[in-house]
Amino acid sequence: MVTVSDRAGIDVQKVLNSIGYSTECKPTRIMPLINDYLENAHHLFEPSYSCVIRDIKLVRGTLVVIEGPVVFQSKVIAQLLEKCQKAAVFLATIGNHLEEMVSRLAEDRLILQATVLDAVGSVAAEKMADFVQSKVSEVARTWGLYTSRRFSPGYCDWDIGQQKTVFQTVNGDSVGVRLTEGCLMFPQKSISGIIGIGPKDVENYNPCTTCDKYDCIGRR
Repeated sequence: MVTVSDRAGIDVQKVLNSIGYSTECKPTRIMPLINDYLENAHHLFEPSYSCVIRDIKLVRGTLVVIEGPVVFQSKVIAQLLEKCQKAAVFLATIGNHLEEMVSRLAEDRLILQATVLDAVGSVAAEKMADFVQSKVSEVARTWGLYTSRRFSPGYCDWDIGQQKTVFQTVNGDSVGVRLTEGCLMFPQKSISGIIGIGPKDVENYNPCTTCDKYDCIGRR
């Protein structure tokens, strides 16, 4: 069963970080609100995901060809997959109910409540992606293989336009997520991407160690 409903699984600090608070800051004013949403917001979650695992056929320069054929163009993704035998392409979402509630709160000018609930949704979506990654890792272990970090279109040099290829690969419509002309996902609390499957050292691949864009919001 897919679930992101257990309160303990949503990290309070991650919610605070998503709102903009540092690790050292503990805002007593909004903590009761955060705790209330963590206890009750799971009724707004409708988690779903799609994931396919395919053999990697070719990695050359910035070109990646996966069984299908599925073609991606990115130096970072090519470096990620050059030692891998397989790749998992995925799409995960918590549905649109939470976003609808955030919109209603904002329309009622309950901006703080809308901001906090939106942050809870963002962390829940990340948790949903973590769930998918754990499932991919379980499959990889049965083959004696390991998984890389996950990467999403729009990060590093992976063009957001390749979101269309990801959606075609996993059949995004099957999980209730649609893609706009600008390649934005609706519901917004959705995450797509790719995970490499290969020898143990694929776990350590991190392009941030060789990138000098220190202000990047996706830096790890």
